[in-house]
Amino acid sequence: MSTGLSKIDVICDMSKFAALKRLLSHLKVGGMTFTQVLGCGVEKGTKEYEVEENYEMELLPKIQVSVVVETEKVADTVEDIKKTLYTGHIGDGKIFVYSLDNVIRIRTGDEGIDAL
Repeated sequence: MSTGLSKIDVICDMSKFAALKRLLSHLKVGGMTFTQVLGCGVEKGTKEYEVEENYEMELLPKIQVSVVVETEKVADTVEDIKKTLYTGHIGDGKIFVYSLDNVIRIRTGDEGIDAL
């Protein structure tokens, strides 16, 4: 079953939380899940990339934001998120996009876009 819905997960620096929340509200994204997480990318938690032998991985505090949008709105939503979070420095974050098979609102039994 294709719902025409996609999930967008954004992992970014906690300092960008307010700006991202404002953007998603402005875009009229109906629901959001915010989670505090720890993580690092290929830079292993450094603020600027340095190749060091025996450098230990450091997990940095991040925020993960999950939203569900209509698939046709994904490209524009992702572009707006990129513009909002971009600094050009290591740690700007990552965006993951997933196709959803279904969304079900438990209380009403609504499915697909009606569940949002």
